[in-house]
Amino acid sequence: QVQLVESGGGLVQAGDSLRLSCAASGRTFSTLTMGWFRQAPGKEREFVANIRWSGDRTYYADSVKGRFTISRDNAKNTVYLQMNSLKPEDTAVYYCAAKFGYGQYDYWGQGTQVTVSS
Repeated sequence: QVQLVESGGGLVQAGDSLRLSCAASGRTFSTLTMGWFRQAPGKEREFVANIRWSGDRTYYADSVKGRFTISRDNAKNTVYLQMNSLKPEDTAVYYCAAKFGYGQYDYWGQGTQVTVSS
């Protein structure tokens, strides 16, 4: 079982930066692919970024490419999402997710709210 707890959300202005963190429980963190998703009001949840267990491969949604950076610290069981040049359309609840290998994500955090004002 893996438990995920996100933190770092908040209210910022357009152009500002935020760093989200996701702390994972358990001793298997270094074997997990970690991802970030978001869900805006009235919209479906969408993929933002993910990072392989080794940290050597990252993937981003086109909407955040060049502005967001995902990283992980396996010694701290934590994955991060550095968000720069934030836009009002980035406003959403951001969720951390984890999976073993390929396929669907098996574990989800409770989410953290990010609000970007114009």
